Amino acid sequence: MFYPPAPWILQGYALISLHLLNIDRVRHLIPSELEIISVWSGKTVGGVYLSYYGSESELEYSELIVVPAFVGYRGTVGGWVSHIYVDNPDSVAGGREIWGLPKELAQFTWEKDNSVIVRQNNQILCNLKYDQPLFAWRQWLGGSSFSTKNSELLTFIAELESNLGLISSKLEVPVESPFSSLGFAQPFLSVQCDRMSLRVRSPEVLGQTAVAYS
Repeated sequence: MFYPPAPWILQGYALISLHLLNIDRVRHLIPSELEIISVWSGKTVGGVYLSYYGSESELEYSELIVVPAFVGYRGTVGGWVSHIYVDNPDSVAGGREIWGLPKELAQFTWEKDNSVIVRQNNQILCNLKYDQPLFAWRQWLGGSSFSTKNSELLTFIAELESNLGLISSKLEVPVESPFSSLGFAQPFLSVQCDRMSLRVRSPEVLGQTAVAYS
């Protein structure tokens, strides 16, 4: 497998949907060292991120990231990635070996009717339908994510510059999907990122985990 060293610079577009999830339904997916951030009576913020990175990127591929909770650790706050799928074997290898992310291969179908379907071995993982935004504005955003590699707890920063537009969307997660138990209802906020430039930095070791997560 060939993949570039970090940081990865990725150019393309993305769809982001944010959801309120029950903490008791996601706790088992998250290392006990991480504090789940509660935003409303036993609920945390989770999200689904769907993207396509074009030929001008370090690697060309589509990606689905599932975040079941926002978490904190010793002053650092970010998202925990429980499931992540791509359609490029080099991205799988790089994600696992650099950031410790549990990347798996899947197939992505970007439809002309503003929907994207993600499948793995003929099983639908999720289907997101969305509308085009009425307006957009150029914005820079940055945030942290957590992962584990062997027994090390890692964090890494992603920086994004994009034309952002608010959209309406509908997320469908079949019961057979590996992350259906998280209870994704309809999002309270959905955003389209167009003409996006994403920079994913090298990870830093924060500490140790009691058990290995994969």
